[in-house]
Amino acid sequence: MFRNNSWLYSAEDFVTENVDTYLKELESDSIYIFREIVAQFERPVLLFSGGKDSITLVHLAKKAFYPGKIPFPLLHIDTGHNFPETIAFRDALNAELGTTLIIGSVEESIKNGRVQEELGFYASRNKLQTTTLLDVLEKNQFDCAIGGARRDEEKARAKERIFSHRNEFGEWNPKNQRPELWNLLNGHKQPGEHFRAFPISNWTEEDVWNYIKAENINLPGLYFSHERKVFERDGQLLADAGLIQMKDNEQSKIMTVRFRTIGDITCTGAMISSATTVDEVILEIAGSLTSERGTRSDDKRTETAMEDRKKSGYF
Repeated sequence: MFRNNSWLYSAEDFVTENVDTYLKELESDSIYIFREIVAQFERPVLLFSGGKDSITLVHLAKKAFYPGKIPFPLLHIDTGHNFPETIAFRDALNAELGTTLIIGSVEESIKNGRVQEELGFYASRNKLQTTTLLDVLEKNQFDCAIGGARRDEEKARAKERIFSHRNEFGEWNPKNQRPELWNLLNGHKQPGEHFRAFPISNWTEEDVWNYIKAENINLPGLYFSHERKVFERDGQLLADAGLIQMKDNEQSKIMTVRFRTIGDITCTGAMISSATTVDEVILEIAGSLTSERGTRSDDKRTETAMEDRKKSGYF
């Protein structure tokens, strides 16, 4: 027991109080970043995937500009191979917020000859999103794309600044990033260039889930344990939704799984789990020995897969 100002606290109370204080500090930093984005850029847009990180961004943006509305649109790059639950959640949230939702279609990019559909057992539309994203940013003259990337996710994302510069071709140079000392963010750019901004860059996966718990944020059911038809490939469980060409030795079966990250069905791996509540998910994460992107097959194509995609303009 701890005595403080004549009150007795248990060890659990002490930990809870410190976690709440820590989350408030993270929230405050993120709100500051959102306000800096609106102050420094003329046409920002929030990249919305329907995943927990982009949902958390929307929640933070609501707080940052309350009682006003979120002062920028949401942008979803739709591969055409998204989980139906993700699309349903996206549309319901947008209707609730009353925001402008812009949808960039990879399917349209393929039809228009902007990108070529991959073929074979490992075909995915995930990489194709880059061209669609850059086309939408240029068409709408967006000068800052706000994303939910976090430094703890992957080694390439650990190199990102909070304000991450992109050249006139949408390319990222990890060796040419600006220092961010004393929370000073530099959004100066030349015509045709833009920035990516990451308000929760310094958060961890566990931070996000603790914040979701504290703020009672609603999420798609994909993040919690449910029965789904899956099959195993290269040590990963992939959803059998009729979008992946299966090999002769691969068979699908119903398993109890959940997803730690949500993306294109063709590259988003599931994990065996019995976690049906936020508290159970937090306990599961605390005991995990792999990062959440350890279930993403697109990150395993090469050692530098994520960094290569980011250099060409990926999220």
